[in-house]
Amino acid sequence: MSATTPKPAPPKLDVPLLDLKTQYAALKGEILPVVERVLDSQYMINGPEVGEFECQAAGYCGAKFAVGCSSGTDALILALMALGLKPGDEVITTPFTFFATVGSIHRQGLKPVFVDIDPDTFNLDTEQLEAAVNEKTRAIMPVHLFGQMADMDTVLDVAEKHDLKVIEDAAQAIGSKQNDAPAGSLGDCGCFSFFPSKNLGGAGDGGLVTTQDEETYERLKMLRMHGGKNRYYHDEVGGNFRLDTLQAAYLSVKLKHLDTWHEGRRKNAAFYDESLKDVAQVKTPVIAEGNQTIYNQYTLRVEQRDELQTYLKEAGIGSAVYYPLCMHEQKCFAHLGQGPGDFPIAEQAAGEVLSVPIYPELSEEQLTHVVETIKRFYA
Repeated sequence: MSATTPKPAPPKLDVPLLDLKTQYAALKGEILPVVERVLDSQYMINGPEVGEFECQAAGYCGAKFAVGCSSGTDALILALMALGLKPGDEVITTPFTFFATVGSIHRQGLKPVFVDIDPDTFNLDTEQLEAAVNEKTRAIMPVHLFGQMADMDTVLDVAEKHDLKVIEDAAQAIGSKQNDAPAGSLGDCGCFSFFPSKNLGGAGDGGLVTTQDEETYERLKMLRMHGGKNRYYHDEVGGNFRLDTLQAAYLSVKLKHLDTWHEGRRKNAAFYDESLKDVAQVKTPVIAEGNQTIYNQYTLRVEQRDELQTYLKEAGIGSAVYYPLCMHEQKCFAHLGQGPGDFPIAEQAAGEVLSVPIYPELSEEQLTHVVETIKRFYA
């Protein structure tokens, strides 16, 4: 069959990209009593559940301290504020990421400086990192994309050599590890998101900042409360970055199940890896040596990406493109003076990546349907 010949309609089976209803149904008996307890208390802001969750999350992430906040985006902003970066300072990061990474840098009056990505892991190509450092560089913000940590050994070496701060954007990586070190435990700050679609998703927005440094921890707490240690007395201008009590209680219930969910995702990924290994037009995820991923997404590199996505939709299969346009090509960052061709590996990835369902509740029938549909498309 030629590429221009229409393909017959594929067999159809409902396989959503994410199925949060099934996850909630399994936990409903645990969640509702906890939520009811918070509602009965009416301690909706800074209730005891916030501190309890922060302690649990800090331990899980291998950090001494953790501060809950209002979103993953605000976690990044809070970290940049707490580490004392000033307008005009430069922060090295990746052009292939969710908008919040670069948006948070820009919103603080800082300049994002991009380094291209590794073609296998989609994370920062750390071999290019040091060349991007100059006298204005103050920090590096590696992104642990799709649940796999960036090369932190090199990031930390470059940071130490040039006296730079390191902020781990671990929004997609809670529970991932590199040489047994958890995401969020290695940099000056680690930033997490609890957006509902994350492996650890809240009942709305939520975030977390981890740190090993007590002084940074105290600044994080102060800055999330409008910059005041005591009510109505403000040492500096912070923000309203609090994590709601309800969200903290909800997340505490789900945190207990997180490792089991990660294992389910890894099991499903292994099925995909084996089933798709002989499909020449498909490249399955590459996990770097020493990394333990959580598969926040299962992201393929594929030929005829847009056509495949349409075919999957016809077969009832959800999919998504993370991300279709690199940060240096976004209209709002045109002032940086960069565009198509400046970061070719990232741009190529943006045209080829496609994420398919990976959540642990997938049935064998659903997994097989995804694989067979992809094979049928390329047959």
